[in-house]
Amino acid sequence: MTTDKKNQTAVNAVPSAAEEKRIIQKLSLVSIVGNAALSGFKIVAGIFGRSGAMISDAIHSFSDVLTTVIAYFGVKLSKKKADKAHPYGHERFECVASLVLGLMLLVTGFGIGVTGMKKILAGHYETLAVPGAIALIAAVVSILVKECMYWYTRYYAKKINSTAFMADAWHHRSDAFSSVGSLVGIGGAMLGFPILDSAASVVICLFILKVSYDILKDAISKMLDTACDEAYENKLRQFVESQPEVVRVDILHTRKFGNKVYMDLEIAVDGDKPLRESHAVAEQVHNGVEAAFPDIKHIMVHVNPAEIEGKINEEERS
Repeated sequence: MTTDKKNQTAVNAVPSAAEEKRIIQKLSLVSIVGNAALSGFKIVAGIFGRSGAMISDAIHSFSDVLTTVIAYFGVKLSKKKADKAHPYGHERFECVASLVLGLMLLVTGFGIGVTGMKKILAGHYETLAVPGAIALIAAVVSILVKECMYWYTRYYAKKINSTAFMADAWHHRSDAFSSVGSLVGIGGAMLGFPILDSAASVVICLFILKVSYDILKDAISKMLDTACDEAYENKLRQFVESQPEVVRVDILHTRKFGNKVYMDLEIAVDGDKPLRESHAVAEQVHNGVEAAFPDIKHIMVHVNPAEIEGKINEEERS
């Protein structure tokens, strides 16, 4: 495949602004309606089924409604065009949304864990209520629904390159994991081990805290202008060095800015070329990189003069 075809494929893979807007609205609606219905069902099942684990699970699902709202506004604000006060754009609003999501998960996880530990440390396990069958059914339904919502949200989050919605997807996955813990705890309690219902709440807490850590780590990394990984930079370097008239890459620096990347590049071009021709090489590299790597929002190209060995030998002979 030629470079032009590769570039065209990359461009076609990027959704238009109108399609992005439609995806964001659809993701938000599906997540809010789905989580509201699921959390309502689980809270009823937890109350009538006398299951603390299911009530904890319901609280986790309800927090998904709030986090989706935060993700929606974070993504929407990040799409605002650059202005005088923000010449580099607003992409970091996604990082802010992810930070809020991560902190909410952290608080939710600790709350669920503390409640479960209190029941375990209190003793008197014989007085703990045995969950009913409705709680067990709710756990199975939750696992299936939340796993489907995870894959659905993850697919579209990758399509629009949204860290906030990817964080929301992992929130769905953490809810599915917590429901697995609920299923085990409720099933064990129904088999004669009521303490397992409270133990399940502690397990749910650990899953939520792990997801919270991952989301916060990623958001903070992107807020700190962290460089892209070595493999990504190597691909960039190979692409630039393959461009016509580029002798070598002298310097290549990248930094993440929200869900976008900024790049500073120094290339060496034949030092005997006129300024206009050297500028044309730099412009060709600039346009080629931004077309082939859609997540790069802007690239600054600096041209260094290179001495071509063949020309030097000819000058020495003359």
